[in-house]
Amino acid sequence: MKLTQAEWRLMNALWKKHPASAREIVERLPREVEWAYTTVKTMLTRLVDKGAVMEHKKGNKSIYDPVLTRRQARMAALKSVASQAFDGAFGSLIHFLAEDENLSSRERKRLIEALEAGGEDGAESKGGGKDD
Repeated sequence: MKLTQAEWRLMNALWKKHPASAREIVERLPREVEWAYTTVKTMLTRLVDKGAVMEHKKGNKSIYDPVLTRRQARMAALKSVASQAFDGAFGSLIHFLAEDENLSSRERKRLIEALEAGGEDGAESKGGGKDD
């Protein structure tokens, strides 16, 4: 499932702590994001329609839970980049990342370890990020 940039912001706020109300999600958005509450509610409805988020009622308040995990969203985004920029070749994408001069030696080492682990979530188990 492909997320827009705005949807990524909402999902990141929801992944931080869930379940959450729209108001709680608004409070978790970065300061530079100045969306109205109604805008956030509309976007959450779209995420529900896409199947990325589940909505349930608690009294008259809507509560949201992510259905799409951060890992699933990252994989979809990565596949999209690989498809668009590297003709679908993950090897070319990885090679490009490994050659990036902005990649620190620590990050480069973690990338190599993850590749050597062969999909065993090597980077994730070494503090590479939290998957929900």
